[in-house]
Amino acid sequence: MINRELIRIKVVQLTYAYYQNGSNNMANAEKELLYSLSKGYDLYNYLLMLIGAVTKEEDRRAQIATQRAEREGLPMPNMKFVENRFARQLEENDMLIDFREKQKMTWDDHLEFVRKLCNQIEMSPIYQEYMASEDDSYDADREVWRKIYKTLVQDNTELESVLEEKSLYWNDDKEVVDTFVLKTIKRFDEKNGAAQELLPEFKDLEDKEFARKLFRATILNADTYQRYMSETSRHWDFSRLAYMDVVIMQIAIAEMMTFPNIPVSVTINEYVDLAKVYSTYKSSGYINGMLDAIARHLIHEGLLLKTMGTRQNGDNDDSNNNQQ
Repeated sequence: MINRELIRIKVVQLTYAYYQNGSNNMANAEKELLYSLSKGYDLYNYLLMLIGAVTKEEDRRAQIATQRAEREGLPMPNMKFVENRFARQLEENDMLIDFREKQKMTWDDHLEFVRKLCNQIEMSPIYQEYMASEDDSYDADREVWRKIYKTLVQDNTELESVLEEKSLYWNDDKEVVDTFVLKTIKRFDEKNGAAQELLPEFKDLEDKEFARKLFRATILNADTYQRYMSETSRHWDFSRLAYMDVVIMQIAIAEMMTFPNIPVSVTINEYVDLAKVYSTYKSSGYINGMLDAIARHLIHEGLLLKTMGTRQNGDNDDSNNNQQ
């Protein structure tokens, strides 16, 4: 689940913190990097658990409505949402149960948010259309939750406040993690039952090593990489560069120099995108020009055994099948 995009984000954050804190302990810094990545996987599981928390609250409401109906002779409530087969399968998922038991995490401390989310769901056209539909298939059960998540959970500002309270790491992770929650919902298959596999923490050992090697190369070769920046910045005012820009370019150069299979164009586009999020308004254009010039300089000097390739805006892990 932890992909190259999230790894790059964490390396930028941890490298900046490493310098800001004046730390010289590489071992501790690497542990912090891997810990912050593991928190992203915790968030993935915690957001999947939200589906179970909502279903539990809806079940409580349905029981109250049923008791009232029996007592007052009213029509029985529609139990379709409570009996949603996808939500029940997820609640019984072996991997999610194992996570809950090991991490001791629940939504019980945030029942007010869960109940408010239930109210929003019940008032939504998605819910009302689902409840009125005669489609009683597993696919319909799964699809309603995909729509609910995308519409009411993905950009929920109140949820962001809840997550910030739980972990300082999570708000920066959520946008990436949301895509993996949606991917997980889509890939669930009723026939797999409780054994349905969730996404693994890392796709493979190579991705985990990518994080460690990128961070280590960035720190250990800092003087060299900053010299490359200085040598190439004759047409720019390098001295006035925001410190975060220096960090981002330093990491980008580390990636160019350390990972021969990642095209230069992919690296530059990834870190230009990160600059748009983590640095100043004008930084992305500056970093784009600087990294392009640095890469050409290193190739010309025989220090970087790559070609420039074709630059395309928006190159990312997904467009490269997450292999770069």
